Amino acid sequence: NFEEVREYSEGDDIRNMDWKVTARTGDPHLKVFREERERSVMLCVDRGPHMEFGTRGTFKSVQAARAAALLGWAANGLHDRVGGVLFGDSQAQNNYFRPTKDRRALWQLLKSLTTERSDATESPPELLSEVLQQAAKGIGTGGLVFVIADFNRELKGVRKGLSQLRQHHSVVLIPVDDPADRELPEMGNVLFRSADGELLSVNTADKAGREAYRRAWQERRDQVTQLANGAGCAMIPLLTDQDVHMSLMQGLERRMRMRAYL
Repeated sequence: NFEEVREYSEGDDIRNMDWKVTARTGDPHLKVFREERERSVMLCVDRGPHMEFGTRGTFKSVQAARAAALLGWAANGLHDRVGGVLFGDSQAQNNYFRPTKDRRALWQLLKSLTTERSDATESPPELLSEVLQQAAKGIGTGGLVFVIADFNRELKGVRKGLSQLRQHHSVVLIPVDDPADRELPEMGNVLFRSADGELLSVNTADKAGREAYRRAWQERRDQVTQLANGAGCAMIPLLTDQDVHMSLMQGLERRMRMRAYL
């Protein structure tokens, strides 16, 4: 929020120069802004069946819950209002938690993340765009939305949802990945079950097949990266075999450095 105009001092950010006052007085002046606290922070966490996967470290669902807890407690410590949306489990109840200044909504969200998900089939990809719309409800403007999810799948309608959300809020995408999402381990013939329940036999020893698998993952990740860049969103990937705290800290530091050069 704008607070005042004062004379320029060495080391001040020239991006905040007030050129009208500078031209009128003949001395450099800049605008001073006061950061608005108590913003709303929304944690959108994927609870789909694809999150119950992990070959190294832990499951994606556990890593997502850890990230939500760390971000939620950090926001609460800054006196922000914290709430969230859980999605991907169509049978789950109370999946929207309105942001509150106390820890009530955060506690409820984290408790829900510890409960076992239903056996219902995976929700359609379009749901994520609906989640983005739901996250924006009731939080005014200037909020911060974290989307912690498995982005290694089709993302219909998400581009429009992100663009609309970014008009009034900051958005950070946090893809949760397992090393096997990108590199298929060589294990010989392995049975996999497709989304519709069909059993598939895959020869993981086929080098060409593994390379095609890697390329397909990279293409999907490039699409997510382009989507985030196009909407002006930050992106901080998490791996199941890496420390969540360090990954988040390094990702947020990169985001701050990038903003400093803009």
